[in-house]
Amino acid sequence: MKILLTGGSSFTGMWFAKALAAAGHEVVCPLKRSAYEGLRRERVEQLEGCVRVVPGCPYGGEEFLQLVRGEEGWDAFCHHAAEVHGYKEFLFDVPHALYNNTGQLPVVLQALEGKGCGQVILTGSYFEPREGVGSEEVRAVSPYGLSKAFTAEMFAFYCQHYGLSLKKFVIPNPFGPFEGEERFTAFLARSWLEEKPVIVSHGEYVRDNIHVGLLAQAYWKFVEGEERVCRPSGYPEPQGVFVRRFAEEMQRRWQLPCEFEVPKQTDFSEPRVRINSDFLDPVALNWSETEAWDQLADYYQTKVACP
Repeated sequence: MKILLTGGSSFTGMWFAKALAAAGHEVVCPLKRSAYEGLRRERVEQLEGCVRVVPGCPYGGEEFLQLVRGEEGWDAFCHHAAEVHGYKEFLFDVPHALYNNTGQLPVVLQALEGKGCGQVILTGSYFEPREGVGSEEVRAVSPYGLSKAFTAEMFAFYCQHYGLSLKKFVIPNPFGPFEGEERFTAFLARSWLEEKPVIVSHGEYVRDNIHVGLLAQAYWKFVEGEERVCRPSGYPEPQGVFVRRFAEEMQRRWQLPCEFEVPKQTDFSEPRVRINSDFLDPVALNWSETEAWDQLADYYQTKVACP
């Protein structure tokens, strides 16, 4: 298939693009900026050579529309780009995010439909309302989750209008090489490699952490398949249990203590449980858990030694 994938410079976007390309698809990745620095630059360098990168081509802009209209045809539009700046904050700007996620949507979908594109694959989050499995009413966990839900509603409306099949891939909490430095597992790895103990203040929250490589394998299978929704699950367990799992895997590989403490949790401002429900078959997806932990350990050991 010829696939148009937005958000290729993001953590999960890079992995999705590479997995689709490895599966034999022709992947075109329009990027928002003409040049990147730091971690995003490293991700873009990972893409070069396996997908077609189009710099300075932000979603919904004139350059993006020219790209869509200038090709002979498209088989699928994978819209992974989303506004995430300040996604952990309660003051996350939901209207601004919705505009960035869906700007020019009717024009974009009409142009894609005119080029033979039959399906749209939208990335969602299990922090959205009515997504994932929870211990209470499945409400939005955060304003960011709310923005993703509004985005999905917009896509559902306009895809139906233009006769495009809409599929949704709901992401839990991915971790792995090339993740952002603000991510929890990145913090754990840096702390332990510097032989600093970690205090886990939210150990009783049940969340769903998943190796990004496994998530990417599930993604390309989903893009190829007939299912309309996929909610892949990795390690659905209390965060304190996951930290112990992470520590044990790194201890064996780094020969370091990887110390941590999980005090009794007192702040429960978020839902106690939010997990996904679709368990994955690693064998069918040609994925090795041991190799994934090896890769993660090597990545962070190199990253901390040569920042």
